[in-house]
Amino acid sequence: MTELQEQLKELADEDYRRFHQKLVPNLNSGTILGVRTPKLRLFAKQLSGDERERFLQALPHDYYEENVLHALLLEKQKDFGAVVTAVDAFLPFIDNWAVCDVLKPKVFAKHKAELLPHVRRWIDSSLPYSCRFGLEMLMTHYLDADFKAEYADWPLTVTSGEYYVRMMVAWFYATALAKQWDAVIPVLEQRRLPEWTHRKTIQKACESYRITPEQKEYLKTLK
Repeated sequence: MTELQEQLKELADEDYRRFHQKLVPNLNSGTILGVRTPKLRLFAKQLSGDERERFLQALPHDYYEENVLHALLLEKQKDFGAVVTAVDAFLPFIDNWAVCDVLKPKVFAKHKAELLPHVRRWIDSSLPYSCRFGLEMLMTHYLDADFKAEYADWPLTVTSGEYYVRMMVAWFYATALAKQWDAVIPVLEQRRLPEWTHRKTIQKACESYRITPEQKEYLKTLK
């Protein structure tokens, strides 16, 4: 093991390792050390600039926690162009939903116009977790003041049959219903989603506290 890997192993919790294996069942259990995310965040803060750079260049990583650490390091970087380049380099190596969902570069919120074509590109990717990441960025940054009606159609172009991609499409529409009901409800009324995703969207929306009781009753008529 490298020195960094040894340091991560010292932070591991065996009970948490066994628990986390169940959350990411597609991963080889031997690649999960069992380090909790708060400890990884603290570890990330303690790395020197040179250590961070060397680590970010050392793809692919061996352990799940290294991939989480990689995502956490990108979260703090402030150069938009450099972060997009780094994200593009990292995405092909993401192989599970948990790492994908922890990748949330904060600088993106300040560069929404420049980010948008990259979001479109990621959504169109044939790589499942690149596609999921693009969908999550669309959901995170473009359902409020920056929303345009056309964004409600973007996830409709996704053809992946991967479970974690389909779940993200459903999550996107359930969130979009809470924030942009009038623009999004026609997607369900016109049954423009595949049947599984259509039903999952309604389920997740009905579980949301942001959807009104009246809206939930109407959604149930669209099952």
